[in-house]
Amino acid sequence: MSEAQGYAYDALLRTAGLAEDIWRDEPYARRLRETAARLRDRFTADFWMPEADFPALALDGAGRQADTLASDAGHLLWSGILDTERSRRVGRRLLEPDFFSGWAIRTLAAGQRPYHPLSYHRGSAWPHDNAVIALGLARQGLTAEVRTVAGGLVAAAAHHGHRLPEVLVGYDRPATAGPVPYPHSCSPQAWAAATPPALRTALEQAERARR
Repeated sequence: MSEAQGYAYDALLRTAGLAEDIWRDEPYARRLRETAARLRDRFTADFWMPEADFPALALDGAGRQADTLASDAGHLLWSGILDTERSRRVGRRLLEPDFFSGWAIRTLAAGQRPYHPLSYHRGSAWPHDNAVIALGLARQGLTAEVRTVAGGLVAAAAHHGHRLPEVLVGYDRPATAGPVPYPHSCSPQAWAAATPPALRTALEQAERARR
């Protein structure tokens, strides 16, 4: 999965920081950073889809790209494995109407063959997924996009007793009177409960970057 590559990249760099600052092992820190740089280069070569201007969701066993457009790409903005220009293009793409329902960013962009707004992994919208994306948008300086995501989720929370559920159905906001609860969605739910603090952090980071 694409986001797992980003997590590994972030972990390598953070561990390199520990090696340098805490363990005082500069050779090890250097090796970790070199490994991270090679991973970043391989990721771009293997996952980036030039025609879609978007990263693939995953690679299959033969190394072929799974070309579905998924919200997992937003996690790459947070981890930093994509370069700045690609990250900003991906961030803006995630706010287009096929991805952003008006309440939140869907797990899959609407209109694709696997998409279904009632599918847990293929068209619903997860608050915690959006929180990570918002932190990534803030890291890339996409202040307006952070505000849009935060605004949609705050509006959704107002329809749920100001407590975000685990997941929302992926219907467009203008199509319904409020966000449609996902069947069997948990509320409260730990991931969703962490979303408001993450959104606040993202908004603060975005505002600092704008000044």
